[in-house]
Amino acid sequence: MLRAFEFVDGVLRGAALRGAAHEPRPVGLWSGLAVVAAGGVVYGGVMGAFGGFGADRLLQTVFSAVKVPLLLVVTTALALPSFFVLNTLLGLRDDFPEAARSVAVTQVAVAVVLAALAPYTALWYASTTDYHEALVFNAAMFAVASAAAQWVLRRRYARLVARNRRHRVMLWVWLGAYAFVGIQMGWVLRPFVGQPHARVTFFREESWGNAYVVVLETVWLAVKSLGPSAGPR
Repeated sequence: MLRAFEFVDGVLRGAALRGAAHEPRPVGLWSGLAVVAAGGVVYGGVMGAFGGFGADRLLQTVFSAVKVPLLLVVTTALALPSFFVLNTLLGLRDDFPEAARSVAVTQVAVAVVLAALAPYTALWYASTTDYHEALVFNAAMFAVASAAAQWVLRRRYARLVARNRRHRVMLWVWLGAYAFVGIQMGWVLRPFVGQPHARVTFFREESWGNAYVVVLETVWLAVKSLGPSAGPR
């Protein structure tokens, strides 16, 4: 247990020092995946518990507990190939293994922060029965976890940026690619928060739509609704 806490502490510090060389503490692949799974299951389980603890809500809790770690792992896996190509085009291919480890550790940090935020989500659920408020609150928790993890990523990327300033550009490229893929993956994997009185399913029937098209359509409808009324005929 103590070693697990030391591992998590090293991840959150981003560049845990070891010896005179001030090397970042290595994060093992399987250890990192285990933390992502554990943290994602903890937060996902709480996230899916909105609406009570009936038999259907319990099933939604299980589904959400599975989907949060899946969201983190699949998003990273899909964003990495393009990140590799762009690193190669900018002449940074030799540094890519270190860059890939840095972004992988960031996902561990996201999972740890999400697990730490799970009690706040449970408290919010105990304070409201509004489904849309629950969606917004969970989106805010993911935003907080992502922002916190970016500090981890920046600390781990500091050596790369010092070595070649083009890594600073790639840092922003990664953030953009990860956000782009993550939004679409979140759309595909929904629902994470089960809607009360709706049938519990692992995927929505229209799950393979395009999140960005839906967002643009929603914005367009909102803009149209602000226009002048046609008035009575």
